[in-house]
Amino acid sequence: MNAVLSDIIVVDLSHVLAGPYCTMMLGDLGATVVKVERPGQGDDTRGFGPPSAGGESAYFLGLNRNKMSVTLDFNEPEEKQQLLELLRQATVVVENFRPGSLAKKGLGYEDVKHLNPGLIYCSISGYGQDGPRAAQPGYDLVAQAESGLMAITGAIDGEPTLVGSPITDIMAGVLACLSILAALRVRDQTGQGQHIDISLQEAAISLLGNVASNYLVSGEEAERYGNAHPNIVPYQSFATRDGHIVVACGNDHLFHLLCQVLAQEELATDPRFTTNAQRVLHREELIPALQKLFLQRTTQDWLDDLHRAGIPSGSIRSISDVFHDPQLAHRGFIWECPHPTAGCIRLLGSPLRLEATPPRLYNAPPRLGEDNNLCSLRQTVETR
Repeated sequence: MNAVLSDIIVVDLSHVLAGPYCTMMLGDLGATVVKVERPGQGDDTRGFGPPSAGGESAYFLGLNRNKMSVTLDFNEPEEKQQLLELLRQATVVVENFRPGSLAKKGLGYEDVKHLNPGLIYCSISGYGQDGPRAAQPGYDLVAQAESGLMAITGAIDGEPTLVGSPITDIMAGVLACLSILAALRVRDQTGQGQHIDISLQEAAISLLGNVASNYLVSGEEAERYGNAHPNIVPYQSFATRDGHIVVACGNDHLFHLLCQVLAQEELATDPRFTTNAQRVLHREELIPALQKLFLQRTTQDWLDDLHRAGIPSGSIRSISDVFHDPQLAHRGFIWECPHPTAGCIRLLGSPLRLEATPPRLYNAPPRLGEDNNLCSLRQTVETR
């Protein structure tokens, strides 16, 4: 079969992370993605190094495969016209300028929808396209701080902590991609495009999940639980003789199995611990008792028994450990491709799994402006 998005043309006006992550996913699904960058400088992430390879930062390489690169200066009338011609041919445009910035240049949604009524125009910003904070810039760090994510992350008696990856940018990119796919469905039915408005703030707050629901239902301020869970016990990390493990007893049956593995069956019948609700109320009594037990053996010894019993559990791995996991190798989750200056590079594969039309690696991340001689977008669309 052809790739699922083989007939889709995406003009990528975005930079840094959220927008490029979205367009990379579309490219993995077969869309033709043209990344429009500033002449001489390009996407900011081209300079986010070290580490780098062949003059390209690892940061940029990890977000921009399956794309072409052209450089245009929107402030130059001739180059603005070239961009408008790209938008006329496009199916989707993704941008993450501050709200109103492109409209001032005659490149906003209201300007281009008359040129291309079927265009899906996706805007990603810090706070959305309207409202009292719409004009303020947004970055992942700020979104994590203002969403409450930092307040609930970190040691119980420590400082609020940033999640170690740019999770709100990635979430915004996923939500943008999901919205674009839904808008493509509408376009198929009606022929009409539409404007999509994704904000980092809302993407970040949506990641609160059950924490947000707990507050909205109870009105009680959320606490920081470190590596534990506010609503499930035990569901956290424990120190072992030589490291750390995590144990996730998501229901009473799993807790009873854990008690068997620990040779502490009496804990399963203790009225304080028989149900999850009781364990949540009495976590200060249960967790120290479990911790003493886990300290008696090594991580691998515990994991062998826990896995044999069917209890969700794992070790806390380093990043290098993660990429030596034979499961990832079996699933082909690390993609390799030749790059003209960096040699053979390794990239994270796509987490999307479609049996008939799987995501694929079509092109290495582009060098700045390498496709400036592009004549016609429609002529570049290949059967994938």
